[in-house]
Amino acid sequence: MSFFELFLTAVGLSMDAFAVSVCKGLSARSLRPGDGVRVGLFFGGFQALMPLLGWLLGRQFEAYITEIDHWIAFVLLAFIGGKMVWEALRGDDEADSGSFGAKELFILAVATSIDALAVGITFAFLSVNIWTSILVIGATTFCFSFGGVYLGNRVGGRFHEKAEIAGGVILILIGLKILLEHLGVINF
Repeated sequence: MSFFELFLTAVGLSMDAFAVSVCKGLSARSLRPGDGVRVGLFFGGFQALMPLLGWLLGRQFEAYITEIDHWIAFVLLAFIGGKMVWEALRGDDEADSGSFGAKELFILAVATSIDALAVGITFAFLSVNIWTSILVIGATTFCFSFGGVYLGNRVGGRFHEKAEIAGGVILILIGLKILLEHLGVINF
């Protein structure tokens, strides 16, 4: 996986957290100086932790499934991306209040990072440096989440649905590329 593909994966995974961050900003009457940092740390931290956990799980089963790893990566990424698109089109909204408390942010961070756990499992079967991957994913999510809180508070919720759809489509396309490369259809 190239750095560009890794970055696109990080952006795709960040879209859920970005959308929730925008909603948090929308629902807050006023923001305190540390609110964006707090949201960024929770979401970025969990988006970094979950791929590491998934990678560790995937490494345990690597010897058993290396012949079908590309199919696993494709199915997981397509499922995750499809789920993101479906939820965006259905109008699911994971953030419904202006609270920036640790308990609520913890729950939202776990909910928005489950996808990253599955991506981490796929990383176990791909040629990736897990430490670079989690750093890029965590930092990207931090930036999107930090900015999302302030964007939501200032601009409004016009981009919530589009951000989730874009993130889902990116993950589906990356999964498709992995599958097609392993099947020898394309060579990037």
